[in-house]
Amino acid sequence: MKAKTNFTMLCDFYELTMANGYFQTGLQDRICYFDIFYRTVPDKGGFALTAGLAQAVEYIQNLRFDREDIEYLRSKDCFSEDFLDYLAHFRFTGDLWAMPEGTPIFPGEPILTVRAPAIQAQFVETFLLLTLNHQSLIATKANRIVRAAEGRPVAEFGSRRAQGADGALLGARASYIAGCAATACTLADQSFGAPATGTMAHSWVQMFPDEYTAFQTYCQLYPQNAVLLVDTYNVLKSGVPNAIRAFQEVLLPQGITNCGIRLDSGDLTYLSQKARQMLDEAGLTDCKIFASNALDEYIIRDLIRQGARIDSFGVGERLITSRSEPVFGGVYKLAAIEDSDGTIIPKIKISENAAKITNPHFKKVYRIFSKDTGKAEADLICLHDETVDENEPLELFDPEATWKRKTYTNFEARELLVPIFRGGELVYEVPSISASRAYCQRQVDALWDEVKRFENPHNYYVDLSQKLFDIKQGLLNAHER
Repeated sequence: MKAKTNFTMLCDFYELTMANGYFQTGLQDRICYFDIFYRTVPDKGGFALTAGLAQAVEYIQNLRFDREDIEYLRSKDCFSEDFLDYLAHFRFTGDLWAMPEGTPIFPGEPILTVRAPAIQAQFVETFLLLTLNHQSLIATKANRIVRAAEGRPVAEFGSRRAQGADGALLGARASYIAGCAATACTLADQSFGAPATGTMAHSWVQMFPDEYTAFQTYCQLYPQNAVLLVDTYNVLKSGVPNAIRAFQEVLLPQGITNCGIRLDSGDLTYLSQKARQMLDEAGLTDCKIFASNALDEYIIRDLIRQGARIDSFGVGERLITSRSEPVFGGVYKLAAIEDSDGTIIPKIKISENAAKITNPHFKKVYRIFSKDTGKAEADLICLHDETVDENEPLELFDPEATWKRKTYTNFEARELLVPIFRGGELVYEVPSISASRAYCQRQVDALWDEVKRFENPHNYYVDLSQKLFDIKQGLLNAHER
C-alpha cells in the first residue's frame, strides 16, 4: 500500500534535540550502528515472529521534512537555523539489514541493523520500533492461535476492537503473514491482498419478521457463500433447524452443498456437537461449522481437546490486541561507531540487570539447520566479517553458561539478516504478502515442536561466536577496571 501520510514527524521529540546536538557538535556525519532486538518472548512462548518490514521500507523511502515541518520546529525555539536548513534537505543515505517478515526470532539477536550517519540513524528509531513492535506482536499472537487450531482455518475478526485504524489494518496484515486464512478487514484486502471474509450480524436476523425469512433471503442473495449465524434466538431450537430448512429449500435444489453455520455464544463444544448431529441427519454433511466469541489459543485448544465439531474459527479482540501480552519489547541500541578511517569501534550498554547488557559491534546472524532433519538447531551471532565453514565441525556455547557446549556436523548455516538499503537506495524486493505468508509457514515448520509448546517451551539457543564473546567480555572487563 502506498503511503498516504508522511510519518517523518512521527518521532520522539528527543530524537530531534539529539540530532540538533549532533549537528552543533560536528557529530552529524559520524557513522553509527544500531540494532533492534527484543528481550522476552510474548506469552512466555518459545519464539516470536518478525513483521512490519514493508512499512519500515515505505517510511524510509518517504523521509522528508516539508515546509510545514520546518516552520513547526522553528516555533519550538530550540533548533538552530543551520540545523533546520539541514533538515530541509534531509534524506536517508545509510544502510539497513533486516530479517524477512515471517522469520522466527529469538531474544537478544538483532532483527534489524541500521548503519548510517548519527542524525539519520537516531532519527529513524521511533518509527522502526513502533512498526516492528506492533506487527511482530500481532504476528506472534496470530501464529499461536493458528497453531492451536491444528489446521482448521482461522479468520481475524478484530477490527472493531483494535487500537485505532492502523491497529486494525496492519494487525490484519500481520495476522495473515502469520497464518490466518482471512480477515474481516476489507481495507486489508484492498491494500495488501489479505483475503476479506464475513457472514452476517445478529442485526441481519433481527431485521426480518422471523429467523427463517432472514436465512432464506441470505441464501437467495449469496448462494455460493451462505454462512448463517444461528444464535440470535436459540441455537438448537430455532437457529439450526431454520438454517437446515433454508439450505434444503434454497441451496440443495440448485445442487449447492457448500454452506455453513456460525456459533457466536454459549457452550461451543456442546452446541457444535449437537449442531453437527442435526446437520448430518438432515443430509448436510458438507455444511461447515464456524465458531467465534472471544477466542484465543488456549480456548481453541481446549475446544478441540473436548471434541468440539468446529471446522473454522473467527478470532477478534484477543488476537488484534494481543490481549494477554499487549507489548512487544523491541529496543533500539547503539552497537558500534566508525572512526574517521572507517575502523569499527564496538559499543556496549551495561546494566545492573544482566538481561539488559547489549551485544556490541556490527554483527550478522546465522541459523544452523541440521541436514539430517531439516530442523533449526540454534542461532549464532557473530561479527559482520565472520563466516561459518559448513565443512568443518561447529562448536556453539551458551554465552550465559559457557560450559554448555555442543558441536554440530552435517549442518547448513543460513544468514538471516539481508540487505534492504545500501547508501540510501532500496536493494530489496519487498515480497508479496502471500509470499511472506508461505515463507513464514516454512520457517515455523522448521522449528522443533518442543520450541513451539505453549507451556514451558524448549529454550532455543542463541549463541555468540568466540570472537564476539571475547570482545563483549573485554568491554565488560574494561568497564570494571
